[in-house]
Amino acid sequence: MTPYDAFGGDAFVRSLCARFYALMDALPEAAACRAVHPPSLARAEEKLVEYLTGWLGGPPLYTDKYGHPRLRQRHFVAPIGKAEVEGWLLCFHRAWGELAPQSAMADEILAKVDSLGWHMANRD
Repeated sequence: MTPYDAFGGDAFVRSLCARFYALMDALPEAAACRAVHPPSLARAEEKLVEYLTGWLGGPPLYTDKYGHPRLRQRHFVAPIGKAEVEGWLLCFHRAWGELAPQSAMADEILAKVDSLGWHMANRD
């Protein structure tokens, strides 16, 4: 069973992404991360839904639509330093903690998300 299936499929991913971006809008600790996004988070939220769906083992929505993710390259347009990464990870961890059932699989996914988050940094 894939993580996508184990955590609840499309409904889980959509709830996770909606909560993630709601936290980004609300948490002062995420202000640096929020500042590199456009005023509306709707497009970013949909792209994250598409990406996480495939990344968690569901349908490859993102790659079918946009091709290879090349996440770091696609994010070079935004200045991403320590504050941006920490804000992003804070929002993701909180949303994940609220919605994902506790499990070894959930912990493993968070560890991979942490690595991916820090990989996105493109400035000191």
